[in-house]
Amino acid sequence: MKEYIDLFLTFAKIGVMTFGGGAAMLPMLQRELLEKKHWVSDEELMDYYAIGQCTPGIIAVNTATFVGEKRKGVRGGIAATLGMIFPSFVIILILATAISAVSDIAWVQNAFAGIRACVCVLIVNAVIKLAKKSVIDGWTAGIFAAVFGLNLFLDLSPIWFVLLAAVAGVIICVLRAKRKESGK
Repeated sequence: MKEYIDLFLTFAKIGVMTFGGGAAMLPMLQRELLEKKHWVSDEELMDYYAIGQCTPGIIAVNTATFVGEKRKGVRGGIAATLGMIFPSFVIILILATAISAVSDIAWVQNAFAGIRACVCVLIVNAVIKLAKKSVIDGWTAGIFAAVFGLNLFLDLSPIWFVLLAAVAGVIICVLRAKRKESGK
């Protein structure tokens, strides 16, 4: 029972402390799940996050479900998911009752502008950390550059980029195996 509570509270902490959606939660996920709890590896978190983008629902909630399931099965997935969504549910419920009364106040609008700028910095920092672990050779740099470039010019769902990158990864693996085999 203690581990289920730990999953719930860890993801509730992530859920309550992070603004800006799934991408903005990535730095908190890295800090809590990798650095503090050691529940997942860098690769696992990147995989869960990528799959979370490809599956219906909120990226951070999907990631919480994957991590919880890895730790304690289906019940762990449920505990982590509930932990991730509970703070948002409570906060949104409270804000929904008050938002119309304060939304026209200049300092409230300016506060949200500042929060948005901060979230952008947090996302860039998370991307840099992930890139250092993911772009490890010329092939992965090529995939990164291709997806980055295509994303600038094409209005495609992220799932297509993830699927194309997965296919490229498989092709690269096959090519490496053939090259290694022919080099013997």
